[in-house]
Amino acid sequence: MDDLVKHRLITAADKLKSSKILLDEGQYKDSIGRSYYAIFSAVRAVLAVEEKDFSKHSAVIAYFQKEFIKTEKFPVKYSKYIQQAFQIRNSCDYDDFYIASKEDAEEQYHRAEELFKEIQNYLKNRQ
Repeated sequence: MDDLVKHRLITAADKLKSSKILLDEGQYKDSIGRSYYAIFSAVRAVLAVEEKDFSKHSAVIAYFQKEFIKTEKFPVKYSKYIQQAFQIRNSCDYDDFYIASKEDAEEQYHRAEELFKEIQNYLKNRQ
């Protein structure tokens, strides 16, 4: 596994750990943000294998969905996970009066953890 892929997986793991700490401290909006970035970093690790990257989050997500979800390299449920994580993170960061619940933060954390593990397995099996 090359250095960029490893770096992005480590970054994803760090974001996931931060998400859990924030969740446990009741900082739900920030936990959701870290869960999203755990997913985003893990997805970028997959793209790094193909030497692909994009400047916009939406382009990273679209490429992953086209090349990895639609081709069934990853289960289709992860498309929903990624889209919802992107949307709820945007609400948390940019909607002044958005209220994130504990349930929202827990769901995003568990989904990020699940997808992170799936991506780790995918990358291990490619070697």
